[in-house]
Amino acid sequence: MQDKNSESANKSPKKANLLDHHSIKHILDESVTEIVTSRGYVEDVRMSNIRLFLGTIIIVIALFAQFYKKKFPENRDFLILCILIIYTKEKNAILFTYPPADSFTSTGLVVSSQLPRFSDMYTLVIASADPKSISANQPIKFTKSVTQWFTKDGILVEGLFWKDVEALINEYQKEPKKSK
Repeated sequence: MQDKNSESANKSPKKANLLDHHSIKHILDESVTEIVTSRGYVEDVRMSNIRLFLGTIIIVIALFAQFYKKKFPENRDFLILCILIIYTKEKNAILFTYPPADSFTSTGLVVSSQLPRFSDMYTLVIASADPKSISANQPIKFTKSVTQWFTKDGILVEGLFWKDVEALINEYQKEPKKSK
């Protein structure tokens, strides 16, 4: 782990526009992805590929609709279905993973985040990719102000953020206490 910290010290600092919550959320989400994958979780890109495939189909349908003689194609139900699939499966997910190779658990993670507009409160949630699995742990989350992780110049203090995210991952990975 010492190598990762020295590696991040050699990189240029991550800077966000503090007036743009999308910029802040992007920097934090990107860092969360780095942290989770550094812990041995491999990213599962299947959902992203499905979303790209559905997006391509929607674009083809839209192009067809644009040049077809009817005013509105009969694809309204299909478009609504695509949006519902993305909304129900992805929600605010920023990362889907496979389980680590050396792990006994058979499920990966779904990492999601929220940073509401006009708010400084960043919420990070770690849950099982398969919540119905017997090896799935309960979802956990934290909500903290982004002001704890950024300097007044908008530079992310990665050490503090890594510490918080790694603590959340460690809490998720703890064995749940068995009730007798």
